[in-house]
Amino acid sequence: MQRVAILGATGSIGASALDVIARHPHRMRASVLAAGTRVDELLALCRTHRPEHAVIADAAAYRALRDGLRDAGLDTEAHAGADALDALVAGDACDSVVAAIVGAAGLSSTLSAARAGKRLLLANKESLVLAGELLMQAAQAHGATIVPIDSEHNAIFQCLAGNPGETPARITLTASGGPFRGWSRDALAAVTPAQAVAHPKWSMGPKISVDSASLMNKGLEVIEAHHLFGIPGERIRVLVHPQSLVHSFVDFADGSTLAQLGLPDMRTALAVGLGWPQRIASGVPALDLLAEGGRLDFAEPDLDAFPCLALAFRALQAGGAAPAVLNAANEEAVSAFLQGRIGFLSIPDVVAHALDAMPATPADSIDALLAADAWARSQACARIARKAA
Repeated sequence: MQRVAILGATGSIGASALDVIARHPHRMRASVLAAGTRVDELLALCRTHRPEHAVIADAAAYRALRDGLRDAGLDTEAHAGADALDALVAGDACDSVVAAIVGAAGLSSTLSAARAGKRLLLANKESLVLAGELLMQAAQAHGATIVPIDSEHNAIFQCLAGNPGETPARITLTASGGPFRGWSRDALAAVTPAQAVAHPKWSMGPKISVDSASLMNKGLEVIEAHHLFGIPGERIRVLVHPQSLVHSFVDFADGSTLAQLGLPDMRTALAVGLGWPQRIASGVPALDLLAEGGRLDFAEPDLDAFPCLALAFRALQAGGAAPAVLNAANEEAVSAFLQGRIGFLSIPDVVAHALDAMPATPADSIDALLAADAWARSQACARIARKAA
């Protein structure tokens, strides 16, 4: 029986993971469910899935979680805080970990799972963007298996048959283009948070939806791909593919190109991660290209209208702590945009300002990376305050 810890259980990826797990009650179960602040939703999931452990990141919500579990007559043990979560993913409470906590907050538990040699279903972009070298080194040193759950990286994983030692000549990540595909830079100046989170293909949280709208999400995926598959930035490209049916291409030295296609549903990637090397049912139907319109379109991204993608390539090329600075400044800018404090086009401006001001900083320890993260947030907040004044 595979015991699975789901970090970010109340989010969309958590819901998809629980759906897949529930389809295979004789081979896997959710043993740990973790959430940030949404204690009522976490309690509802515990009543349905009956995990052995439930973790709430917000220590102030611990009593509500503990009492709610007791009132429901559950044996689930309540925990609170990052240290408790790190201990659970590193211990014998689980065999596999779905790392779907949004933002830099997911880094500690992801590293703990890697250092414990777990199967790590990685959906937390920031773990690779902020500390990709350290995470991959930890996984290799401790025998952890990383299966990326982003549809694009999962597609590459499948094209490589799960063998990261296979070195492709080039990889191509596809982007839906988000809700503003085809918009000019001038048109983007007036977009609202409600428009930015209305993704045409995927159901995601507000932060990642804004990242998709700005193409920063794809830029972060470029950095992830570099670490996951050992590919330099110059051999990674991005194409806009509005149908979102081809998730990635992989070119090989012999002239072959492999692509993975499927309906835009996270359960496919999660089923790959939970069942690999076997294929297991995900609940997603097979792709019918005729039913989906019978055509596949591709285009170069517009880097004038969506400069965040170019900023990500710039950070990857700069190396060191630059990706951590990019990520932290972007998190602060997106938060300010969602609060209505800055406009959509101010997001890349805030990120570029932080990269321009960044001192040369190595990425050789978590402390150094967290210091760069804190510095970038300070720079971003100061820039945001000036724009919002």
